[in-house]
Amino acid sequence: MRKPAPKGPRTAPARTTTRTAAERSAARSTERPAARAASRASDAGPADRPARRPATRRPAPPPVKAPAKPAARPAAPRPKAAGQERLQKILAAAGIDSRRACEQIILDGRVQVNGRTISELGTLANPRRDEITVDLIPIHREDPVYILMNKPKGYVTTVKDDQGRPTVMALLKGVPGRLYPVGRLDFNSEGLLLMTNDGALAQVLTGPEHEIPKVYLVKVHRNPRPELLKEFQEGFLLSGRRLKPCHIEVAEKGDNPWLKVTLTEGKNQQIRRMFAAVGHPVSKLRRVQFGPLADPLLKPGAWRYLSPQEIAAIKSL
Repeated sequence: MRKPAPKGPRTAPARTTTRTAAERSAARSTERPAARAASRASDAGPADRPARRPATRRPAPPPVKAPAKPAARPAAPRPKAAGQERLQKILAAAGIDSRRACEQIILDGRVQVNGRTISELGTLANPRRDEITVDLIPIHREDPVYILMNKPKGYVTTVKDDQGRPTVMALLKGVPGRLYPVGRLDFNSEGLLLMTNDGALAQVLTGPEHEIPKVYLVKVHRNPRPELLKEFQEGFLLSGRRLKPCHIEVAEKGDNPWLKVTLTEGKNQQIRRMFAAVGHPVSKLRRVQFGPLADPLLKPGAWRYLSPQEIAAIKSL
């Protein structure tokens, strides 16, 4: 027989709660992020891990420049064949004009070699074998001619004049060859002038780099101060450009003295402009020496051929 259970105070049975599947899923979704955040906070405090620096972009490297190409070397000059010369030298030797002027004639396309127009400087030709023409007119190598002229006033030192004024060519009569004046003398000036068809020599006599001395007698208004003459001799500043020094001495004293001026450059009307700029205008100007050439007995308007000694002297410059 079963013994009856001892009687005592009754206790209420434990109350159990039952969750639905939806409730359990919602609880898990809210508990997990919080648990993760708490776990991270407990694992790393502020003293354990430094704050992350903001990301910075590194500057892009500069573009790599391609190596510069070496400058193209100028083409080597063509070697001369026997008898060949530069075309401008041939034209000057034929009495066409000075070498510098002949260069411009070539650039203008006025020269033909064997029927082909040439417009490039440095072109080589043989004057004995090639047919060379200027404006379709054949050239002929002429014997060199050297003439010393005493130019009078009232003439211009050009072959032709656009204003119709008389040129120094009108003073030459019976002279063979095509001559042209070397150097310049203005319309109202007089003095020695070289006439030739030797273009190479003309280039030497007129080129500023050769510094061929030219001597002038100049009559000026009133006596210039010695300080002014010294300024001319040291290099006068004219129109913003420093002129080369010139030598000046008094040739004849007076209220309007004659001065002897030696130049090594020949700017256009340089002496007249120099003295006019300082209040001593020129009333007369005469060139009495051109390099080694001088002739005090040669009258204005007259001319003569150079002697062999004079030709040798100017060619030695």
